[in-house]
Amino acid sequence: MSLVSIAFSSALPQVLASGLATGCVYGLVALSFVLIYKATEAVSFMQGELLMLGAFTVLALDAGLGWPLWLAALAGVGLMALFGAVLERGVLRRAIGQPHLTVVLLTFGLGMILRGGVTTVPAASQSMHRLEWPFAGQVLSLGPLSVAAEHAVVVLATALLAGLLTVFFRHTRAGLALRACSENARVAGLLGVPVASMHTLAWAIGAALAAVAGLLLAPITFIHINMGLIALKAFPAAVLGGMTSLPGALLAGVFLGVVEALAGLLLPEGVKDVVPYVLLLGALLLFPQGLGVRRRA
Repeated sequence: MSLVSIAFSSALPQVLASGLATGCVYGLVALSFVLIYKATEAVSFMQGELLMLGAFTVLALDAGLGWPLWLAALAGVGLMALFGAVLERGVLRRAIGQPHLTVVLLTFGLGMILRGGVTTVPAASQSMHRLEWPFAGQVLSLGPLSVAAEHAVVVLATALLAGLLTVFFRHTRAGLALRACSENARVAGLLGVPVASMHTLAWAIGAALAAVAGLLLAPITFIHINMGLIALKAFPAAVLGGMTSLPGALLAGVFLGVVEALAGLLLPEGVKDVVPYVLLLGALLLFPQGLGVRRRA
């Protein structure tokens, strides 16, 4: 066996673990895109900024106010959910019934405002930060394999969150109402579902999911002003999933993360950043409705 083959085989498990963890983050952000789109038929182009703002909110509560990290994380996600609800009630609801481009431009503008607001804080815009998670920097040994604890935690947290969302959408009144609204808002309204409240709930959950993705991304890339750009790679995952399938969005995000990591290992430097968009173009040509949409007979 050549030295190249030995080096490849030894690096492959770590590369796959890293790609799986990054793909989970892609998948969570893609979930936020799809959830909002299914419920409101609006494409939100501020999910990356919500991710970044959520991470900085937890950092401010932890490092700034001295809260325990676990409490800061829970409070930060809750505050972002509240922020998403307020945005929907105060600004985004006015765009209902307007052309899709109006909502796209509105959310893009709101994202730029959020980004500009964070950059006015010198400590946020001029340096990188980290959350002092107890598992940071540790390595897990799984037999002959060694995996960074950060990557394992991201995968486990994503699996747990996916399970909780499944229970929410299948076994709670709010989850069932949100599903009904996403299928047909007019019929759901006639059946007594409060459609306006479901729109608010969708934006709140979408903002909370983005914040959770920011927390999971923080141990991998640290917290900085540009961390929200990961949404530019999560959006192809949402499209690959069909923009209407929550499981499809999550699986597509994991798929993109793993393929991107393998491309970084096998292909020249810089090529991996193009891979999500190449896959997106190819999938749209072959499956215009997305990989997560079932074909009708």
